[in-house]
Parts: sequence; C-alpha cells; structure tokens
Amino acid sequence: MKKTKIIFWVVTGILALMLGIGSVYDAISAPEAVEHVTRIGYPAYIVPFLGVAKILGLIAILVPGYPRIKEWAYAGIFYDLLGAFYSHIAFGDGPDMWAGFIIGFVLIAVSYIYYHKLQRQTFATV
Repeated sequence: MKKTKIIFWVVTGILALMLGIGSVYDAISAPEAVEHVTRIGYPAYIVPFLGVAKILGLIAILVPGYPRIKEWAYAGIFYDLLGAFYSHIAFGDGPDMWAGFIIGFVLIAVSYIYYHKLQRQTFATV
C-alpha cells in the first residue's frame, strides 16, 4: 500500500504542477495564454473559464475523499487535454508539440489507475 500511495502522490503531484501552472495563467487571462488559445481559433473569453475549470478539477483530484467528484474531475481534465491535442493537430501543429500532450495523457492515466488501486487496497484493509 505504501508503494501505491507514493506512486499515486508523485505522479498526481507532477500532473498538478504541469496543468496547474498553465491553469493559473489561463484563469488570470495572461496575455501569453490568451494569445496561445486565440492563435488556434478560439475566442479569448474561453481562456479564464478553462483555467478556473482546470484548477477546480485539480483541487478535486488532490483533496482526499469525494470519489464521484474525483471521477468527474479526471474525465474533465482528460477531455480538456484531448480537445487541446486535437485542436493543435487540426491547426497544423506538428509532432514537436505532441510531447507535452503525451506526457499529460500518461500522467492522467497513471494517476487514475493508482487512485483506483489505492481505493481497492484501502477498502480491502477495512
């Protein structure tokens, strides 16, 4: 259980840092974030909404308990990343842009899998 817990928190912490930093810039509508999103054709008003939504999702994943909210948060973050990945591909950004997305998908998957392993182990010991 200790190994599972360590892997979960390390991977989830990296995920939170990776997505959280960009989310704060989105939430405050930093010029770089607005330029990045409007460059691929989205309106500027979507930037703070996505930033706040990602921050709330990350909080839901990091706070212990609330399993149903966690499931929704994982799904929301996955779909946000998938939509951004698709948008960049459709816009014509090449494979040099894909590495960050692939890392994000791996982090989300590992965090989700280890969250469920931790849940199973916790309920098995009770």
